[in-house]
Amino acid sequence: MRILVVEDDLKAAQYLKKGLEESGFNVTHTADGDVGIVLASGGGFDCLIIDRILPGADGLEIVDALRKKGDETPILILSALDKVEDRVAGLKRGGDDYLTKPFAFAELLARVEALLRRADPGKVETHLQVGDLELDLLSRLVTVAGAPVELQPREFQLLSYLMRHEGQVVTRTMLLENVWEYNFDPQTNVVDVHISRLRQKLDPDGDTKRIETVRGAGYRLVADA
Repeated sequence: MRILVVEDDLKAAQYLKKGLEESGFNVTHTADGDVGIVLASGGGFDCLIIDRILPGADGLEIVDALRKKGDETPILILSALDKVEDRVAGLKRGGDDYLTKPFAFAELLARVEALLRRADPGKVETHLQVGDLELDLLSRLVTVAGAPVELQPREFQLLSYLMRHEGQVVTRTMLLENVWEYNFDPQTNVVDVHISRLRQKLDPDGDTKRIETVRGAGYRLVADA
């Protein structure tokens, strides 16, 4: 699921991006309000997290622009402006929720998940399963036949993407764009290295080939080797 974060405080933006990606979301960030309007208007996002005070268009102007177009994407307004009138203004202008800074990430994540459930009940996936391979996005627990498997954050993101596309061929370009967020080919074997590590952790004995190499195309996760 894709989230757009419009936040000009780079430290806060990095904190948000890291936490959301570790929770299984694909995150796009911009620090500029005008760019935020362009990105959000392009569609494809499941939720928007927007700061109030931004260079270019401010947060409420972004909300106005989207709502006037009939865009009903859930919006969480994030702001240091914490007076009652500020919160009321944000909600009346079209925000779905309003969270003041400083905030606890656990609360922000819970609010985002609540907005997503409200927008499309059943859309928020927290548990993935392919055969005897299970992944919990909330606890970040991965098990194979009930046995826990420890994964690094990038390996976790890679596995969750493969599981969401079970049985489909995913190309290196798809993985670079959706797991590493590269919009270019870095000309490295980073994908192959992480696939190899993931295979070893999921099947240290080499008995089961859960992740198939599709020659000339990419990779495919299958339930039964």
